[in-house]
Amino acid sequence: MSKFELKLPRMGESVAEATLTSWLKEVGDTIEMDEAVFEIATDKVDSEVPSEVDGVLVEKLFNIDDVVKVGDVVAVIEVEGDQMESADEVGDTDEEEVEVPVEVVGEISQSIEVAKETVGSTIQKQSSSERFYSPLVKNIAKQEGISLKELDAIKGTGSEGRVTKGDILQFVSSRNSSGVPSVEPKIEKQHAQVVESTQSVSKDKPQPSRPVSSEGVEVLEMSRMGKLIAKHMSESVSTSAHVQSFIEVDVTKIVNWRNKVKDSFFDAEGEKLTFTPIFMEAVAKALKKYPMMNISVEGDTVLKKKNINIGMAAALPDGNLIVPVIKNADQLNLVGMTKVVNDLAERSRNNQLKPDEVQDGTYTVTNVGTFGSVFGTPIINQPQVGILALGAIRKVPSVIETAEGDFIGIRSKMFLSHSYDHRVVNGALGSMFIKAVADYLEAWDMNREI
Repeated sequence: MSKFELKLPRMGESVAEATLTSWLKEVGDTIEMDEAVFEIATDKVDSEVPSEVDGVLVEKLFNIDDVVKVGDVVAVIEVEGDQMESADEVGDTDEEEVEVPVEVVGEISQSIEVAKETVGSTIQKQSSSERFYSPLVKNIAKQEGISLKELDAIKGTGSEGRVTKGDILQFVSSRNSSGVPSVEPKIEKQHAQVVESTQSVSKDKPQPSRPVSSEGVEVLEMSRMGKLIAKHMSESVSTSAHVQSFIEVDVTKIVNWRNKVKDSFFDAEGEKLTFTPIFMEAVAKALKKYPMMNISVEGDTVLKKKNINIGMAAALPDGNLIVPVIKNADQLNLVGMTKVVNDLAERSRNNQLKPDEVQDGTYTVTNVGTFGSVFGTPIINQPQVGILALGAIRKVPSVIETAEGDFIGIRSKMFLSHSYDHRVVNGALGSMFIKAVADYLEAWDMNREI
């Protein structure tokens, strides 16, 4: 029997850590290769981490809500036979001794002490009991105004009596329901004066009260992702000067062409041909024609992006939204675009996206027509400067111009809604870009082959 260390895998260049949100297996459970062991969350996406071996879970090294860095060992799995172990085997640490120079040991010890002093929280420094509190617990205590005295009095249910997220939230709930005010800790005089002055300044400001369930009213806690979306959208509105342009597009040729080829496309590629990859192809061409829509703003500078990475807003079953990114969209043909779109959409719904797959978008497209909306005014996905909303395709009466004269006919039409950042994109560029998308769609080749 040997042991395998399951580490938090690399999740993309810009992701260095994640929060462990739940354990899907308990100690003693049998685990199969590629079976999910725990779930993690970053500021962008939740995902599962699978086992790399068959075996039995024998140890958990992190608790729920702990922050785990990429490469940290999260769980230990006991395996049979000669299965591959991780680079750092658990058993090796007990058998091998490495001689380290005294000078190096001294430097390491000194660095550790400096780090402890730097990252130690105010609560830990002031606690007479030297009780450990996780960063999450300390943040909740700070937000809820929980004093050190109150925090020390909370009975922890975690390992070695540690206060968990559930413990402190239960305390907050019981304290609010009983109406007992928090007790201010008796700390040094200087700190007390700062608190007093801060309170006096904020006396005139209305303080938000927590909603309380009452007859006919159900109080629901926002999900973690919901809070992140709310924060991100609010920041976008306060950052970018939003302005919109709208255009109606005749997509009759595309509708007829898709109806003609969708069955043969599925037989040949094993993929459903939806309208989304067609629209994404048109947006990628327009971004290539107008590269100043493929930018971001950083202070007083503009960052012009070489890669065209289109974000594809996808609705989740719980009502939230996520935006997986089609990397280098301008380099994909229609078959490749269809496969990528379908794959990202499917894994979005099943919560299987990797953190790196929602990073580095340069422009975003959202399909509001899926829910029947004719058009919308979407909020820009920061730090991008534009977002396109696709309205519902409808059959409408339309004037058709011919050499023999004009007549009324039934056409399939839709609206495109373009929101852009007026700090760096003027009305001319914003309108020319959306017109380019419309021109590509209306000029669709009915004889196009896959």
